[in-house]
Amino acid sequence: MAQSSGERVGIYPGTFDPITRGHTDIIRRGAKLVDRLIVGVTTNPSKDPMFTPEERLHMVEREIAAMGLANVDVVGFNALLIKFARHMGANVLIRGLRAVADFEYEYQMAGMNQQLDAQIETVFLMAEIGLQPIASKLVKEIALFGGEISSFVSPAVREDVLARVELLGRRGEL
Repeated sequence: MAQSSGERVGIYPGTFDPITRGHTDIIRRGAKLVDRLIVGVTTNPSKDPMFTPEERLHMVEREIAAMGLANVDVVGFNALLIKFARHMGANVLIRGLRAVADFEYEYQMAGMNQQLDAQIETVFLMAEIGLQPIASKLVKEIALFGGEISSFVSPAVREDVLARVELLGRRGEL
């Protein structure tokens, strides 16, 4: 999928397990920076996902549709990010930052990606201040222990998470 001349195509990759308000904030803002934004839903071997790749893809597609962003597409992938970016004709990688701990990892990743393809730039976006503490891992943990997650995810994602917790069996009973 080659890009047309001068078109800015960005990729915002992630596992989105589940997609949070922090993710949608970065998507909304990232979509303003490029002509076309591809939200790449991927797998991460170091993470233990709550949802299958297909479920996460559907969840992200539903959230994007609700946002009404015409220049955003959702694509699943399971490959090296730079290879995926080249395949999609992207020239920008969008990465969200929450805290200093994120920066160290993301800085290293950006350097490695630049070594792999210097034509693809990495742009870091800070999540909105009130959304910075939100992490998918913590959302899942809170839900598994019976905590309320509605301020971290959309109502539809909350329902998805609670349904999955019900299947898994809640661990946080006193």
